[in-house]
Amino acid sequence: MNQVLRFSGSVERDPAIRVWMGEHPGELGAIARDWFDVIRGCGDDVRELMHDGQPTACIADAAFAYVDAFTAHVNVGFFRGAELADPAGLLEGTGKYMRHVKLKPDDDVDAESLAKLVESAYTDMKRRLEDE
Repeated sequence: MNQVLRFSGSVERDPAIRVWMGEHPGELGAIARDWFDVIRGCGDDVRELMHDGQPTACIADAAFAYVDAFTAHVNVGFFRGAELADPAGLLEGTGKYMRHVKLKPDDDVDAESLAKLVESAYTDMKRRLEDE
């Protein structure tokens, strides 16, 4: 079973995400903006929407990644993250499908490995949609 999480209403650029980003200034906001830009850059077919208060990226209506800012960290999350190869061991979480990477302003992040996870989540979702 493919088990793709779908959301109606995704658009090329959701104005609500611009508002969300404006409401998250400082280091945490910068981290969230930078990584959501990486997610957006995966392909011309990336669409977005707000879901559960989180900027969420989709291919058409199929969600593959999100960002969220908390008090002391930012999560870069993946809706099918439990199935992604993670040789650098960045992914956290115990859910059946979802995983996230926790980013803190004072911690070094393996940006190359995280970028590979983003790209893997995108290509995995494209494959799932092609297989339907």
